[in-house]
Amino acid sequence: MTQHEQVFLIGVQAEQETAPSTPTPEAMGFKAYNLLRMDQMGLRVPAAFVLGTRWCEVESVSDEVWTAPLADLERQVGRTLGDPRQPLLLSVRSGAPVSMPGMMETLLNIGLCNATVQGFIRQTGNPRLVWDAYRRLIATHAEIVYNAPASAFEALLRELAPECEERELDFAQLRELTRRSLQLHEQITGHAFPQDPVHQLRSAISAVFRSWQSDKAIRYRQSHRISDAIGTAVTVQTMVFGNAGGASGAGVGFTRNPITGEPGLWVDFLFNAQGEDVVSGRRSTHKQSDLAAVLPSVWQELVQAGQTLEQHLHDMQDIEFTVEDGCLYMLQTRSGKRTPLAAARIALDMWQEGLIASSEALERTATLMPDDLCRCELVSDSGSPTQAISEGASASSGVVCGRVAFNGEQAQALTQAGDTAILVRKDAETSDSASLEWAAGLLTERGARTSHAAVVARQMGKVCLTGCTACTVDEAQGLLVLDTAQLGRGDILTLDGNTGLIYLGALTTQSVVQEGLLTRLQALRQNLTEGLAIKEPAPQPQ
Repeated sequence: MTQHEQVFLIGVQAEQETAPSTPTPEAMGFKAYNLLRMDQMGLRVPAAFVLGTRWCEVESVSDEVWTAPLADLERQVGRTLGDPRQPLLLSVRSGAPVSMPGMMETLLNIGLCNATVQGFIRQTGNPRLVWDAYRRLIATHAEIVYNAPASAFEALLRELAPECEERELDFAQLRELTRRSLQLHEQITGHAFPQDPVHQLRSAISAVFRSWQSDKAIRYRQSHRISDAIGTAVTVQTMVFGNAGGASGAGVGFTRNPITGEPGLWVDFLFNAQGEDVVSGRRSTHKQSDLAAVLPSVWQELVQAGQTLEQHLHDMQDIEFTVEDGCLYMLQTRSGKRTPLAAARIALDMWQEGLIASSEALERTATLMPDDLCRCELVSDSGSPTQAISEGASASSGVVCGRVAFNGEQAQALTQAGDTAILVRKDAETSDSASLEWAAGLLTERGARTSHAAVVARQMGKVCLTGCTACTVDEAQGLLVLDTAQLGRGDILTLDGNTGLIYLGALTTQSVVQEGLLTRLQALRQNLTEGLAIKEPAPQPQ
C-alpha cells in the first residue's frame, strides 16, 4: 500500500488533493464508517482520521502513513499535538468490520505530558479536568502498551483516597495521584511514561492494532466464527471531555430497550466521567432520568439523535456519546445486540412505523420460534412474594437459579458436574466473556447495564445483573456478602433479570408466553405465506 491508501478523514478537509480511498465498512471498520455516516447526517462528531483495516496486516505502521492526516486534523481544529500553549489531545480507538464489543483496546487523552499540562489548564480553565485526564492516560498507557495490571493503579487510587470515588477528588488530589502514577508506570513497566506526544501516538496506534491478536479478541472471533483476516482499523479522533464538570459526562445506550424491544431510549450515563468508565464495567452509573433532569436540553437532543439514526439506518442502534459542558457529541453507533423477544417487537414495531418493509420484518424474525417469545418468570410457592435480599441493574431478562462461582474454572467445574453456575464478579469485565460460556448468569458488584461485558452476556442469553451496590464481592477469599447474608462457592442464588431482584436459594420458575407479540408475528407470517396483500404503513413523522 502507498501511504495514502486506506486512510480516511471524518469532518476534516485535506490540504492536498489526493485520490480518496473509498469508504466502506470493510476498509475502515464499521465503527469509523458509522462515524462518517453520522457526520453526513448532521450529527455532531469529533473530527478524526482513520487508518484502514489493511494496515492491521503490517508489522509496523510507519509515521509517514499518519503524519499528513494528523496535520490536516490539526489545521481543522486549530490545535497542535505537543504544543505547550494550545495542545491537541487525541483518542485512539479500534474498530473491526464487525461488532466485537470490548474485545480490543482504546487509549484516551493522548498528547498530555509535563510540557502540555499548563497549556491545557489555561486552554480549559479546569485544572481538575487536566490532572484527571493526565493520570488516566498514564494508567491506560501502562495497561495497554505494556500489559500492566489495571489493579495496580486502582490500588494507588484507593491508597490516596480510600473513602472517595475518583470523581470526588479535587485537582490537588488528582495532581498528586498523577505524580504517583508517573512513578508507578516506571516501576511496574520498567519504562518511564513517554513525554513526547508523537511517541505516545505512535505507541497507541501500534497497541490498538496489536490488540486484534489479544487472547480475548481471538477467543471472541473463534466463538462467533469471525475471520482473523478482516482486521481492525484504528481511528485517531480529537478528544471531547465528559470529565469537564457537572454539565459533562459519558453515556452508552440503545435507541430501544434491548431486553424487551420497548420504544424509547435506554441509557446509562455517568456525570463527570469518560466513556471508558461506563463500558469498562468497573463503575456503576446514574439513571437516564438523572441525565434528563439535570441536562434536559441534552436529553432532548439525544432523543432526536436516536430518531435520526433509526430513520437513516432502519434498525435499533447501540450508541456511545459524550457531553462536554452541555454539548452533545456522538462517538459511535451500531446495530444493537438484543434478546429474541426484543428482536420480534422491534421488527414488528419498525414495520408498523414505516421504517422497514413487511418483507424485512419477516426476514428479521424468520428464525424465531414460539419458545423465543416466552419469558422465564418466578412463581411464588407460598402464594405471596418471596423476600428479595438485594437488587441490581438488569442487563438481560429471565430468571436463573444456580450455584455461586467466582471464576471461570469454578463455573466450568460446576457445569460439568451437572449444576447451573452463576458467575459472581466485582466488575463486569470483558475478560470474563470466556468464563460466561460456562455460566447461566452473571452478578457484579460494579458496572453498568451497557458495559461491554453486559452486552456480551445479553448476546449470549445469560441473565445479568450489574452494579449491585449493596453487595461486596471478595474474589480472592471466595465470598459474596449480600446485606446480612454471606455466601461462598457452591451456595445457591436466584437472579431475577425481569425485576433486578436477588434471592437466596432456588425459587420456582415458569415460562410465560408473550401472547400479544406472538399473535402479531403469526399474523404477519400468515398473510405473507398466503400471499395476501399487506398495506405498508407510511413512515411516521418525527
